[in-house]
Amino acid sequence: MTDFAERRRMMVDTQVRPSDVTKYPIIDAMLNVPRENFVAGAQREAAYADQNIDLGQGRTLLEPRTLGKMLDALDVQGDELVLDVACGMGYSSAVVARLAQMVIAVEGDEELAAEAQTQLSEIGADNAIVHVAPLEEGAAEHGPYDVILVQGGVEDLPQSLLDQLKDGGRIAAIFMTGALGQVKVGYKNGDKISWRFAFNAGAPVLPGFAAAKEFAL
Repeated sequence: MTDFAERRRMMVDTQVRPSDVTKYPIIDAMLNVPRENFVAGAQREAAYADQNIDLGQGRTLLEPRTLGKMLDALDVQGDELVLDVACGMGYSSAVVARLAQMVIAVEGDEELAAEAQTQLSEIGADNAIVHVAPLEEGAAEHGPYDVILVQGGVEDLPQSLLDQLKDGGRIAAIFMTGALGQVKVGYKNGDKISWRFAFNAGAPVLPGFAAAKEFAL
């Protein structure tokens, strides 16, 4: 029988800590959230691999290193409201729920959203709510948000989503250029967001976040 608790410890010790993720709440969350519960049954044995996992429907469970470093850069606090875009089956929301006051998880696929809510409820993440909507729309009715986390690659971030960030808030996303990606953290000041490079990472571009194609005659 697989010892998933031991795999979580190994994931943290070999993938997360060596990537300069040092904040104790993040380490503690990743040690305690059962990652294997948030993938399809056939993928449970691969849940702790150092790679992105395809969840279907254009969703990806980000590799542990990437999620850990994004959360480290965002520095989520216990009194903050977080929007988790493209939550998939809910793993990222379960981790963030241990860091924040409340998490609104956005998922456009109804089956994934239902599974995410079930899994979040089963582990007692009562401060995480799954909102079914197109990813690029976010969940304005629950905002504005202190932090927005986008779980996948983006080429373009819609202004409507950026508008849901509080003044002084932070947003993190993986900006993809072809096969190459960079995680950037944006800091909102008034109507402007200033972006800072955090680290290199990659993920498939999410539906609704591809750049508009330009056509030339």
